[in-house]
Amino acid sequence: MRTGYYTHPDCRLHEMGMHHPECPQRLAAIDDQLIASGLDWVLQRPGDIPLASEQAMQLAHSALHVAELREKGQVEDGYAWIDPDTLMNPHTWQAIRRAAGAAIAATDAVLDGVLDNAFCAVRPPGHHAMRAQAMGFCFINNVAVAARHALDVRGLSRVAIVDFDVHHGNGTEDIFSGDERVLMTSFFQHPFYPFSGTEHPAANMLNVPLPAYTGGARVREVVQNQWLPRLRGFEPQMLFISAGFDAHRDDDLGQMGLVEADYAWITRVLHEFAAQCCGGRIVSCLEGGYNLGALGRSAAAHIRVLVGVDA
Repeated sequence: MRTGYYTHPDCRLHEMGMHHPECPQRLAAIDDQLIASGLDWVLQRPGDIPLASEQAMQLAHSALHVAELREKGQVEDGYAWIDPDTLMNPHTWQAIRRAAGAAIAATDAVLDGVLDNAFCAVRPPGHHAMRAQAMGFCFINNVAVAARHALDVRGLSRVAIVDFDVHHGNGTEDIFSGDERVLMTSFFQHPFYPFSGTEHPAANMLNVPLPAYTGGARVREVVQNQWLPRLRGFEPQMLFISAGFDAHRDDDLGQMGLVEADYAWITRVLHEFAAQCCGGRIVSCLEGGYNLGALGRSAAAHIRVLVGVDA
C-alpha cells in the first residue's frame, strides 16, 4: 500500500499552556513509535504541506467563524481564550491552516491515485469544531473540510465519516446533519463531554452512545453489527476517519477500555470495507489521545493496517 503520512512542524508550535493534555508532545509520541516499530521507512511523506485558504475552510465553516479565528490568532504573546480548555497562542492560526491543508492535500493525493490512503498526524484536532464555534481543543474541523472538499471541489457524490474518538464528534454532526451526501458513524462514551449525540440525530447520523468502562468486545459488536450494514448500504466513494485514540484504557481523559489490538481490528474492518466499496480510498486525521504511550502505540497500530503490514 502507498500510505501517506502528513505532518508539519507548524502543528507542534500550537500549545495551550503547561500541562494542557492537547500538547505538541502528542505528535512526537507518534513519530517515536513509528520509528521504533519500523513503520517510518514505509510511509510516503509529502515534501510540502500547504496552508488551507480561508475559502477552503469555509467549505465547512461560516465566513464569520474563520475571520474571528484569524483575528484572535493575531495575539503577539500569551494566549487568546476561546473557552476554558481551548486557547490560541501566536502560532495557532498557522497550525490551524496547516492541519486543514494537510487533510485537503491528503484527500487530493488519494483521489488522484498518488496514494492509496493517508494518515494526517496534525493538530489542533477538529471534530468538536462546529460550523460557527470552536470548542473542546478544536478550531477548524479538519475531516469536515476534507470531506466537503471531496464533495464540493472534487465532485464526489457520497462520502462516509467514521469517528472512534471517546467523545462525540458534535462539530462534525453539526456541519453534516441532514446532508444526504454524507453518512457519519460513531461510538462515544455517554454521558460525557460534550453531552451530545443522543437527542434526535438526523437520518444520516449513526450515533452509538456507550457507557463508561465499555471494552473492546462491545465496540467490535457495534462496528460489525451497526456500522458495517449502514456503510454497505450507503456505498460511499471515499472514507474519512476521525481517529481519536482516547478510548484507550490508559487514557485518563476518558473511561473506556480499548487497547491497541482493538484499534487495529477497527482499522482492518474499515480498510477491508474501503477496498470492497470505494477503491480503498481512506483519509484518516488525528483527533484525541492524551496518554502519550497509549497514543503512540495505538496510532502505530492504526497506521500499520493502512500500510498493509498488519500481522
